[in-house]
Amino acid sequence: MADFTPVPGGDAARNAFSGSSIQYSPSGDTFVVPGCARERALGLLRLCDPYEKAEGVAALRDAVREGAVHWLPERRFDAAEAAEVNGGTGSSDPAGEAEARDAGIPGRPALPQLVSPRELKHRAVTSVEGRAALLHALAHIEFNAINLALDALWRFDGLPAAYYDDWLRVAAEEAYHFTLLSTHLKSLGDAYAYGCFPAHDGLWEMARRTSGDWLARLALVPRTLEARGLDASPPIKAKLASAGDAAGAAILDIILRDEIGHVAIGNRWYRWGCERAGCDPIETYSRLAVQYRAPRLRGPFNLEARRAAGFDDDELAALQAGE
Repeated sequence: MADFTPVPGGDAARNAFSGSSIQYSPSGDTFVVPGCARERALGLLRLCDPYEKAEGVAALRDAVREGAVHWLPERRFDAAEAAEVNGGTGSSDPAGEAEARDAGIPGRPALPQLVSPRELKHRAVTSVEGRAALLHALAHIEFNAINLALDALWRFDGLPAAYYDDWLRVAAEEAYHFTLLSTHLKSLGDAYAYGCFPAHDGLWEMARRTSGDWLARLALVPRTLEARGLDASPPIKAKLASAGDAAGAAILDIILRDEIGHVAIGNRWYRWGCERAGCDPIETYSRLAVQYRAPRLRGPFNLEARRAAGFDDDELAALQAGE
């Protein structure tokens, strides 16, 4: 049986497959493989146009379902391969390997301008501009969430096929959310489209910090930053509803429903990883949160949604104790 055991605090362990269709060079590096779904995820991650990216994720999901492409979990991308997907050349300098491997990740449009969260203006949702700014901020979160799910597909090798299926589902649903929000944003007037307001890069900053640590990525992105959306969704929906934006409020219902499932996926694979590594989920989470400088979470918490997403009573008690 293949061993998918994650290394505590490190990458997923390498998976020893036999009978693979992948051809290897004498050095052991893999060549680019046609029909590799993880390679296609990397290509989509590097796309800059958000609408093409969203459409491409849906197409990739169809291709996987139809068996036109396969995950190939045993494949490990080196810098040359990753650059080839991007149409560039790899680095021959070991010190620059990680930088070359991540060149062009993630692909972004020229706008929105990325600024510090402190530089973002607060606008009341009672005005059209205020509602547009709120919807834009939500669309930016969903765009980042597409990139996060795609990154989870190509970056971490040696995991069960079900892991990749789960994160492709997440990517497709995040793409749907982005499409809903960006379309609704445009309906507010010609001045409004994704990119018309500045935005911040907090979600992707944590992705950078955890790029070499699979267990930390699960602990601190879906189970921390994305789970924060479960807490934020009801008050945001209430703001939109109070401003008379019933369509926007309905989109928040869809997002909350799907995000409960996304956080549940993060919880399931995090616990699977902790069990394989023989570590306690709560103690490990506390250690990783300190190590990777996760933000301290403060209430109020949407405990009902968090329970539905798979957080148990001990985890919720630890969350509330840490306020």
